[in-house]
Amino acid sequence: MTDIQTLGALKKSGYTPRTIKEELRGNLIKKLRAKEKIFEGILGFDDTVLPDIERAILSRHNILLLGLRGQAKTRIARMLVALMDEYIPIVAGSELNDDPLNPISRYAHDLIAEKGDDTPIEWVHRNSRYVEKLATPDVSVADLIGDVDPIKAATLKLPYSDERVIHFGLVPRAHRSIFVINELPDLQPRIQVSLFNILQEGDIQIRGFKLRLPLDIQFVFTANPEDYTNRGSIITPLKDRIESQILTHYPKTIDIARQITMQEAKLAEEQRSAIEVPGLLQVLLEQIAFEARESEFIDEKSGVSARLTISGYENLVSTAERRMLLNQEKKARARIIDFWGVVPSVTGKVELVYEGEQEGPYQVAISLLSRAVKKAFLDHFPNPDKLKKGVEKDPYGTIRAWFSGGNELDLLNDAGEKDFHKALDEVAGLRKLVESNLDVKGEDVYTYMELALHGLAELNVINKDVLESSFSFRDLLANMLDDDLFDDDDDYDN
Repeated sequence: MTDIQTLGALKKSGYTPRTIKEELRGNLIKKLRAKEKIFEGILGFDDTVLPDIERAILSRHNILLLGLRGQAKTRIARMLVALMDEYIPIVAGSELNDDPLNPISRYAHDLIAEKGDDTPIEWVHRNSRYVEKLATPDVSVADLIGDVDPIKAATLKLPYSDERVIHFGLVPRAHRSIFVINELPDLQPRIQVSLFNILQEGDIQIRGFKLRLPLDIQFVFTANPEDYTNRGSIITPLKDRIESQILTHYPKTIDIARQITMQEAKLAEEQRSAIEVPGLLQVLLEQIAFEARESEFIDEKSGVSARLTISGYENLVSTAERRMLLNQEKKARARIIDFWGVVPSVTGKVELVYEGEQEGPYQVAISLLSRAVKKAFLDHFPNPDKLKKGVEKDPYGTIRAWFSGGNELDLLNDAGEKDFHKALDEVAGLRKLVESNLDVKGEDVYTYMELALHGLAELNVINKDVLESSFSFRDLLANMLDDDLFDDDDDYDN
């Protein structure tokens, strides 16, 4: 139908206008009946958030998406565009997307009165019918609703009482469109009040004008519960006018979280082909985020965004890539020690409570990694603290003996693949521990050998020192003796 260029031709075509909410509802029904995927790439919400959104659209409701940061609220709102008709007709030149069969603006009425069935028509693509505004404290009523334009009044030689001198804001320009306001609580209460009539009556008020524009808008608002206490709130009358409030959430399982990270991480093509990240390390990265959401050092009201693991994964790959380049190797495999390159992605993504500030962001990040490593170790190896003495054979006996014999292991951050493997192979009993407890082969053996070392250090079976460019593993008792020796030296000096 996009070849129709006049109002008369549009009438003859049998075109029937429908509101934006009816449009979304009708297209959603078609997709549901055809069992089409509606929200492509949105993971973990299939049984919770997405059915609620579909019900709200079927009910022709305005929507409030309420959830912590990094829960895909804005992304979901943007995907609603796919539920609109690809093209709709408007009166040519209209600021307000006037429906040729149901115009609302003075401009459209005057043009149709002048030209009748010869009124020119334009076709607007659905991508142009999506309007998004980030709410900030400096947003004004004029920005959203509109104001009198003195320049327009002077140019057209019209009095201020004439509707044609109005400069319309974002909301009326979103007529027959989806209008999204992100972080709604950041709008000042008086600005939120200006939305009342639009939601309830479908019209707007600009200064002293007796103006009634029956606006046709699908509103989608997003908000963070933290905003209710830290910056502002959604005033009760406005919240009452938003028919459906839908709660979003973080991924409930490690598997879903991994899928999101793999989908969203932006890697260069050469990184994808040259760098391998073992599945164990992918799980370990997601576990850091899960630990952060439970940590007493991090503000749970602020949340821990999925962007933590996405940027963390990118840093993990880049850490391995840097080592590969330094060693002039063609491929590289990520290691647990590479997680020290992930720390900057953690420190910038969490809001600390008072106790966390006392610890410092770096120490909090290290603590999260330690807890994730400990959990991964206990998921794959026996707990050394729960072995029945005299009944069960200690699977770590050979490893303990090797370290207690005065041996030490240094894992250099930038060591090449051969040197890294050689260092791990030197620890007596380490390979046997992995092969006797897990069904792994090839390079994966070394990944789990490294996990075993870090896990034993977290459980105080051996000692681990983190140096500037390496990790040093040695006997726990030897470390204690060294500390005693330094203490004795101090006493002697005194």
